[in-house]
Amino acid sequence: MAVSVNAPWRPAIGCVIVRVRVTPKSSKDTVEGVEQTVDGPALRVRVQAAPTEGQANTAVRSVLAVWLGVAKTRIELVSGGQSRIKSFAISGGTAELEALLTQKTDLLRIGALER
Repeated sequence: MAVSVNAPWRPAIGCVIVRVRVTPKSSKDTVEGVEQTVDGPALRVRVQAAPTEGQANTAVRSVLAVWLGVAKTRIELVSGGQSRIKSFAISGGTAELEALLTQKTDLLRIGALER
């Protein structure tokens, strides 16, 4: 499966790496959409947790797990531990994960257009 240049993920061996831009101390835990960053497109994720002692990172992992319907154990922070822009590896079949991510981000884009 070809990944779009505008996709906030890329395939890797046995996983997909997802770029995320985090807003900590938000009013809710949610994936809001896709936005451009200096590093390229990223999922925009808001979490209630503070960026203290890895709390926001743990919250992002939980939000992604629920949003994608995968186990938290399949999601690992791989870079950006103390940055707003982070990368998470989601283990599993890359084709299936890319299809799921495409479906979920398409729904976010449709929702944004309807607002």
